[in-house]
Amino acid sequence: MTTLVSPRQHLLMPWTVQEREENVLEFDYGEGVYFYDRQGNRYLDFLSQLFNCNLGHGNRRVIAAIQRQAAKASCISPQIFTEERVALSKQLAQLAPGDLSKSIFVNSGSEADDLAFILARMVTGRAKIFAKYRSYHGTTLGGLGVGGDPRRAAIEPGPPGTVRFFDPYCYRCDFAKTFPECSIHCLDALERQLQLENPATVAAIVVEPVTGAAGGFPLPPGYLTRLRQLCDKYGILLIADEVITGFGRTGKMFAVEHEGVVPDMLTLAKGLTSGYVPMGAIVVREHIARYFETKMLPLGSTCAAHPLACAAALACLEEYTPELLANVRRMSELLFAQLSGLAAKHRCVGDVRGQGLLACLELVRDPTTKAPLVPPNTDSPIPLQIRRLAWDDGIHLLVRGSLLILSPPLIVQPEHIAEAVEKLDRILAWVDQILSSQAD
Repeated sequence: MTTLVSPRQHLLMPWTVQEREENVLEFDYGEGVYFYDRQGNRYLDFLSQLFNCNLGHGNRRVIAAIQRQAAKASCISPQIFTEERVALSKQLAQLAPGDLSKSIFVNSGSEADDLAFILARMVTGRAKIFAKYRSYHGTTLGGLGVGGDPRRAAIEPGPPGTVRFFDPYCYRCDFAKTFPECSIHCLDALERQLQLENPATVAAIVVEPVTGAAGGFPLPPGYLTRLRQLCDKYGILLIADEVITGFGRTGKMFAVEHEGVVPDMLTLAKGLTSGYVPMGAIVVREHIARYFETKMLPLGSTCAAHPLACAAALACLEEYTPELLANVRRMSELLFAQLSGLAAKHRCVGDVRGQGLLACLELVRDPTTKAPLVPPNTDSPIPLQIRRLAWDDGIHLLVRGSLLILSPPLIVQPEHIAEAVEKLDRILAWVDQILSSQAD
């Protein structure tokens, strides 16, 4: 008699209670916007795996670049330059806005944010990092401890110097105001909070131009411009966390470009290599780079600027063409029009929001009261049920609390959006039915 062995027998799964994960997909291969499991089932990848597979699966040019580099060199000390590493840093300097001109390469977005916080404290001589309550900046002690994501509870108390402020969350304004009549009141509240904390103790403010996994909402128009002015007023560094939004996700190469804002540091990962090889980066402005001309930079890691990652990143940058960004903008219009149609059809959809090909459906129990489908910081089986229902219907998306977050590859086409909307329609009908049965 054969004893079935769980594939997770020797594995710990991230971000979950282990015993709940007996039906995890076993990925076999991917092609374009689809991937297949070991049983041959096909899934529409409407999350780009985890916001990272921007170019879709199986991009032959990126794969060929990795193969060529592997045949040449696959193991190099981070203290030794390579032609590819130099070329990548030059291209990032050319692509990044303003005088963001020097890069530090790391292995992930978590590491990029963590190191950015360290750099900010070193350059300013100040201790505090301000971050939004609804934010996620990685899974290291520094990143998880600074971000406002509920997962931070596992490591609290986090690093000293962390201060959180209220988001520009227009659907659920923490100040009971309405945009644009509010004149972005939450920024006035942030300035008051800075004054009470003493701005001379604040090293940096970190924001995602479009909040990713922690809420799926963009900053309202004008917010980032005024935040830049606020940072300049008090000598505070502005860190733009574009780990998710970078490299075309919002229809611009970087999301800060929508308002013409130049942050002091830009943290990148995910789309940098389209997830084909792990890599992250911090791109800094000239004044920060100059600081380390005469000061020790005590940061680095063995696999930083790994040659395979540099090769993958260079190949990906060639793929992020104006035509691809134009496709993002066209598909974004189509996607949000279709999602608005779903919201009109299903009572469980309270809000549709996002930017470019990063979209979020916020689910509610009652659209009038906006009571969330899953109250904050509660353990509910519903998100896991929705995720499995989605997999059963052949679509991959992110379900977190009351949020359905969508982030398809930038190569997505109208027929893929139509397929996704058809599947989402069935998922939302199931949620409506659950809520209706609970009300009876």
